[in-house]
Amino acid sequence: MRALVCTRLGELDVLDVPSPSPGPGEVVVEVSHIGLNFHDTLVVAGTHVVRPELPFSPGSEYAGTVVAVGAGVTSVRVGDRVAGNEEYGCAREAVVVRADRVTVLPEHVTDQQAAAILVTYSTAYHALVQRAGLRPGETLAVLGAAGGVGSAAVDVGNLLGAKVIAGASTAERANGALRYGAHETFSYGGTDAKAAIKELTGGGADVVFDPVGGAVGEAAVRAIAWAGRYLVVGFASGDIPRVGLNIPLVKGASVVGVFFGEFVRRARAVHEANLRVIFDWAGAGRLRHRVHDVLPLEEGPRALRDLAAGKVEGKLLLRVTA
Repeated sequence: MRALVCTRLGELDVLDVPSPSPGPGEVVVEVSHIGLNFHDTLVVAGTHVVRPELPFSPGSEYAGTVVAVGAGVTSVRVGDRVAGNEEYGCAREAVVVRADRVTVLPEHVTDQQAAAILVTYSTAYHALVQRAGLRPGETLAVLGAAGGVGSAAVDVGNLLGAKVIAGASTAERANGALRYGAHETFSYGGTDAKAAIKELTGGGADVVFDPVGGAVGEAAVRAIAWAGRYLVVGFASGDIPRVGLNIPLVKGASVVGVFFGEFVRRARAVHEANLRVIFDWAGAGRLRHRVHDVLPLEEGPRALRDLAAGKVEGKLLLRVTA
C-alpha cells in the first residue's frame, strides 16, 4: 500500500509499505481522508516533543472505513465509518489502531468533514470549554486565527456566545476570520498586539487562545483582563513565550495548558462527549470551517511544506480513496 514516509527529518516520500493486520484489540481502517495539522510539520522536522523513530509516517488525523478487526473487538465492526487521531502514522492508505481510539461517525457527517474538524475543533472546544470555562458574553482573543485550530477557535467561540477578536500575521489573513464568526480583527505583523487587543475588547480579553507563542504571545498575556485565562495551545512561531509570573498575579489571571493528545488519552469519555456536540453542530450546518484544499496523497510532501510556510488558511486535507 502507499504511504507518506519520513525517511530523514525534514524529508518526505510516497512509498510502498506492507499492509497492516490487526492484533488483539485493534482494527484496520482503510483511510479515505487525512487531516493535516501544524503538529505534523513539527514531527517531520524533529522539533516536536513527539519524536518517532525513522522511518515513520506523519499524519495525526484520519477518516475511513473499518476493513478488519482483531480478537476481542466488539465496539466497532467491519464496514463502520470511523475517524480518529494519533500522534503520527495516519498518512497512509490503511492504519492499524486500537479499537478504543476510533470514533464511529454519524450518518450526517462525511469522511471529509470528519477529517477536517476532528482535531482542530476538538482542540478548540476542549480549550474553551474544559480549560477556560468560556461564558456567553465574554471576550475571546484568538491568535493565529487564519490557521486550522485558530479558525476553529473563532468558530467555536462564536457558537458559545463570546465576542471574538481574531488576530493573524497580516490584515488580509486576519480579515479572513470574519467568515468564521469573528466580530473584530487585528494584525500583529508590525503592530502592538497588546494595544490592539485592549482597544478591541474594551480593556482586555477574558480569554486568550494562543497557538502561536513568541513575541505576540508575550504581548497577548499583557492584554488579558482581570480573572482572565491565557490558553497555551502551541508555539507555531517556533518560540516559547517568556512571561513573568507577576502578570497573572496582578491580574488575578490563569495560565492554562492545552495538551489535546494527552487529554484524549486521559479523558476519552469527555472527548467523545465533545465530539457529539461538534458533530451535531456539523449536522445542523452551524460550523463555518473552511477546507483550504483537498490534495491526493502524492501531494503530501508539498502540502506539509505549504502548511509549515504559513500558506494555508483553514484546513488542508489529503484524499486517499474516494
